[in-house]
Amino acid sequence: MAASEALVQARFDIGQTESTSHDDARRRAPTIRAKHAASLIVWRIDNGEPHMLMGMRGSKHRFMPNRLVFPGGRVDAADMTAPCATAISPHTEAMLRKNANPRLARGLAAAAARELQEETGLSLGTPPRLDALHYLARAVTPPGAPIRFNARFFAVAAEHVSGTGGGDGELENLRFYGMSEALGFDLASPTRKVLGRLDHWLAMTEPERNAEARMPVLIRDQGWRME
Repeated sequence: MAASEALVQARFDIGQTESTSHDDARRRAPTIRAKHAASLIVWRIDNGEPHMLMGMRGSKHRFMPNRLVFPGGRVDAADMTAPCATAISPHTEAMLRKNANPRLARGLAAAAARELQEETGLSLGTPPRLDALHYLARAVTPPGAPIRFNARFFAVAAEHVSGTGGGDGELENLRFYGMSEALGFDLASPTRKVLGRLDHWLAMTEPERNAEARMPVLIRDQGWRME
C-alpha cells in the first residue's frame, strides 16, 4: 500500500460441533476490565512533514510485540497525586472529563509525562509541565483480548520536551519517524488510526482545535465515534 493511500485510510446442547462449544466457552468467559493508560505523541515538522517520536516494542512484550508505537503505558495510583509544575489546560481537561473524573483526568496527563521520561529519557520538566499537552483521542482494546487498555492519546510539540534521550530500553529504534515512513510499517490498527487523527489535528488552526467539543473514540476497532 502506498504511503498516501495509507494516510487516506488512516483519515478514526448436545450434538454441537467442537468449534461451536469453543465459541460458547469464549462467550461465557468474563470480560477483562480495560485498564486506564496514556500515550504521548511528541511531534515536530521537518521539511513540511510531521515527524513523531516512536519506537519498536520488543518481541517479548505481551502487548503489541514487534510493533511501532508511541511512548506510553498504564496509569499508576501514584500518578493521581504526582506533583506537576502546571495543570492541564482547561480545554484538555474538559475533553478528558467526558470519560474521566477530575482526579483521573489529571492522572492520565501525569502518566503520559512519566511514561515519556521512563521510556525515552525525555522530559516535560521536573516536575512536569502539563499545560502543553493536547488530548487527541481515546481507544479501547476490544473485549476478548487477554490484555485490555482504555488508552488516551496526547500530543505535545517537541519544543516543550527536553533531554538527551535513551530511556529504559523498552522501545527499540527510538527516534522521530516521518508520517509517510511510519505509515509504511505494519502498524497496529489503532496506531494507524491515531496517526490519521494527528495528521488531521495538525492541519487545524489553534482556534479550531480549541473549538472542538467532541472527542474521537475507537471501540472494537470499528472506526471512530464521537463522545
